[in-house]
Amino acid sequence: MSQVSVKQILFGAYQAALNVADPQIALPKALEKAFPDGLQGKCLVIGAGKASASMADAFEKHALSYWPQLEVSGVVVTRYQHDLSDPLPNRKISVLQAAHPVPDQACVDASKEILKRIEKLKASDHLIVLISGGGSSLLTLPVDGIELQEMQNLTQVLLKSGAPIEQMNVVRKHLSQIQGGNLARLAVSKGVKVHAFIISDVIGDEPADIASGPCAVDPSTYQDAIHILQTYQLDESKISPKILKHLRAGALGNVPETLKETDLEVTQIENNVYATAMQSLANAAKYCDSFGIQTIVLGDRISGESKEQAFIQLKQIKELQKSNPNQTIALISGGETTVTIPPNVNGRGGRCAEFLLALLDASQGIENLSALAADTDGIDGSEDNAGAYFDQDVIKKAKELGLDTQYYLKAHDSYGFFAQAKGLVMTGPTLTNVNDFRILLINPK
Repeated sequence: MSQVSVKQILFGAYQAALNVADPQIALPKALEKAFPDGLQGKCLVIGAGKASASMADAFEKHALSYWPQLEVSGVVVTRYQHDLSDPLPNRKISVLQAAHPVPDQACVDASKEILKRIEKLKASDHLIVLISGGGSSLLTLPVDGIELQEMQNLTQVLLKSGAPIEQMNVVRKHLSQIQGGNLARLAVSKGVKVHAFIISDVIGDEPADIASGPCAVDPSTYQDAIHILQTYQLDESKISPKILKHLRAGALGNVPETLKETDLEVTQIENNVYATAMQSLANAAKYCDSFGIQTIVLGDRISGESKEQAFIQLKQIKELQKSNPNQTIALISGGETTVTIPPNVNGRGGRCAEFLLALLDASQGIENLSALAADTDGIDGSEDNAGAYFDQDVIKKAKELGLDTQYYLKAHDSYGFFAQAKGLVMTGPTLTNVNDFRILLINPK
């Protein structure tokens, strides 16, 4: 540890996690495995998510190099500012940009364009679908009778409710013309087989949960969606009556369900989840191991309130240090925590920075603890930071400024705290997304 700083270890582990999920590295391998004999003819490439621009670029480069007989066209939609800075010249796959996490008109327009392209498919064509986290917002196309503004309000209410992303997606896919397997349904109706390549940003890596499963069998029902709204006390005072009416009609069987295992279309759909959070965590652990650090991976299924998880993980690493007092220990985890925002509170910061702030607050008095928590897409919540970190320099700066961790926690202003303490993690868009990354590091004297 004498030749490398604690900060370098924290950021190095985070970068190692990102490297495994880089579409430029991982997607070509997945394509070779899926199509060992190559592809030729016409191929439509569509997609959505924070990584979709990089995925499209990787696909197009691969096709140019290995499948020169393939006639490629297509369109993907990604979050604003998530396109490549140096795209291929004369790219065949157009990249549209739209809003996330709350959808805008550009999301609707992009979704319509994708469906328009699918409508023109012929049975002899190939269809490649590139999916990554963020697609639930970017592929917003409400069912007839529900307006964009109503979906925007629903998304904002769900984000503040504390509901996990998987439950949010159950509600949204039952209001969508394109999610819950509906995109694949349309393609199969044209006689085309669907090949979806997916980067997972959700716990469990289920295709139905990633970007609300545009090409996946969906086990959830309209009744499940209603139950989720009831669980988080989201009634007509907070959600459009039109949305509730549609969900209730679906529960009564008056509206078609999402794609189910028994539907005939399923045999013509292949979902390939080729990059996951667990793979990223394993690579980060390998990086830490190279420095002789005892590394424990808690898994990629960490959920619950950010503050509560901070307390749990602090207790875990303290117990590990007690039994190994002379060993440097790293505790690594993935998954997605939540932050429940009380009414009339408008703080700044996402779930990663809030986790870090709660951890720092609870660990005061513990020597040699450092940590980093960041979203692998480079954006924590709705701010411009990927997350936050603290080491002894950040802690010292916070003390010099007299920053009160309890005050900033109550205000849900983790961004404000770490901005002043110089502890923000600023990466810009990483062009991938395998959920959150957290590392706690205890380095004995």
